[in-house]
Amino acid sequence: MSSIRIVTDSTADIPLAVREELGIEMVPLKIHFGSETFLDAVTLQSASFYEKLVSTAALPTTSQPSPLEFMEVYKRLAEEPGTQIISIHLSSALSGTYQSAVLAGNMMEEEKLGKVNVVDSLSASYGIGVLAVAAAKAAREGHSVEQILTLIQNIRKDYKIYFLVDTLSYLQKGGRIGKASAVLGSLLSIKPILSIDKDGVVAAIDKVRGQRKAMARIIELMQADIPGKALHLVIAHANNLEAADQLRGLIEDNFEVLSVEYIILGPVIGAHAGPGTSAAFIKPV
Repeated sequence: MSSIRIVTDSTADIPLAVREELGIEMVPLKIHFGSETFLDAVTLQSASFYEKLVSTAALPTTSQPSPLEFMEVYKRLAEEPGTQIISIHLSSALSGTYQSAVLAGNMMEEEKLGKVNVVDSLSASYGIGVLAVAAAKAAREGHSVEQILTLIQNIRKDYKIYFLVDTLSYLQKGGRIGKASAVLGSLLSIKPILSIDKDGVVAAIDKVRGQRKAMARIIELMQADIPGKALHLVIAHANNLEAADQLRGLIEDNFEVLSVEYIILGPVIGAHAGPGTSAAFIKPV
C-alpha cells in the first residue's frame, strides 16, 4: 500500500503536538552561540532561546542541515515499501536548506531508494508550516502526490504574511541594514513591517513610527491585499504575547476570522527577526 510522508525543517515553526499528530518529519537547523551548538526546536526550545538571546552580547549564528542529515530521514521513511516523500523547506533565497534537501533527494534516486519531491516554500516560519500541515492532512485523506503538490502551489500563491519587527538591532547585526539606520530607527521608534515576496525574499513593506501605528498600517495593507473579509489566521510572536494579542484583536475587529492559532517563532527565525517580533500569517477564503 502506498503512503505519502511529509518532511519539513525546523524553520516551519510547526508545534510539536501538530507534527506528531500528522506524522510530519522535521529536520532541524542549527543555532550557534559562540562555541555552543544547538539543534533548533530539539535541544534548544523557543523559551530558552529568547532568554539566552537577550542575555548574550554576541549575536547567534545559524546553519543549515547537511544533505546527509536529510538523507538519514529520507532513507528511514523509504524503508516502508511504497512510501512517497514530499519535502517542504525554507525559501532557497534565505538559506541553503532547500539545496541540501535537493542534494539528498538526488542521492536517494542515485541509490535507487525512491523519489523525493522537494518543494521550495518561497517562505519562512509558518509560511512553510501551513504548506506542510495542509500537505499532511491531504495525504491522510488519500490525495495523490500530484494533487498535494498542486495544493501547495495554490496555498502558496494566496498566502499573506506580515512581520512587525520590534527592534532594528537584530537586522543590523545580521547585516540587513546599516548601523546608522538601526540607531536612528531606535531613536525614532521606527517599526519595520516586513513580508516575503513572490521570490521568497524578505522585503520591507513599510516603516512606521510606533507600534500602534504600525499595527494599524498592517490592517490597511491587509484591506488592500485581501479581496474578501473572511480568513484563517495564525498569530506568531517572539516572546511578545501582548503584541500578538493586540494584533489579533485588530484583525478580528476588521475581518471575519474563521479560525485563529498561536505559535511562537522558533530559534532560527527569532535569531534574525529578534525578540518582540509579532507576525500574522493569513489564508484568505
